Amino acid sequence: MQQGYFITGTDTGVGKTWAAIALMHYFRNQGKTVVGMKPVASGCCFQEGQWRNEDALLMQTHASVPLAYNLINPYAYEEPVSPHIAGQNNPVELNTVQSCFDVLQDRAEIMIVEGAGGWYTPINVQQSIADLARMLALPVVVVVAIRLGCINHAQLTVRAIEQAGLNCAGWIATCLDFSVLRSEETMQTLKLKLNASNLGILPYRPNADFNFFARQLRL
Repeated sequence: MQQGYFITGTDTGVGKTWAAIALMHYFRNQGKTVVGMKPVASGCCFQEGQWRNEDALLMQTHASVPLAYNLINPYAYEEPVSPHIAGQNNPVELNTVQSCFDVLQDRAEIMIVEGAGGWYTPINVQQSIADLARMLALPVVVVVAIRLGCINHAQLTVRAIEQAGLNCAGWIATCLDFSVLRSEETMQTLKLKLNASNLGILPYRPNADFNFFARQLRL
């Protein structure tokens, strides 16, 4: 693997998966081979004898090469709750995630890893998404849903990434709600306030259009 990014968000439900797959398409359009990973996922459906997550399945579908689901999503939990609660009987072990990561990173030039929830989402009793990101040591991209409160949440998240000693490669804005007031002014404020580059703005779309989203990115 030559390059990769860890995708986190200011909260859950901010469009991390859409942004992650847009990045996958961005690099595929440059002729790169790309794989995606979602190490931990809550809210899964039972398919083909195992728990599977919709977001992880999307990452599997949009990868450049065929990949076993268990490599992409080694920890898949049924309940749509925090992973440390959903996984009480099968808690996340970072060594297992690292092993899957090591296999995947040999399969492509670019690796996109998506976290769960926000930066400090617990993944077991003692560790959080921040610990997982520190272990993988990839540059971090923050996904910011443009809505009330996002200016505060985005600044806190970027600062926490910096305090963890990781490189914040930039942030991607997602416009998930067309009714949000003063969204342009909000994005301009974020550009001024965040100590990180804006890598693109994903406009509102009722359904995902990943090729379109990829064209909105500037890395």
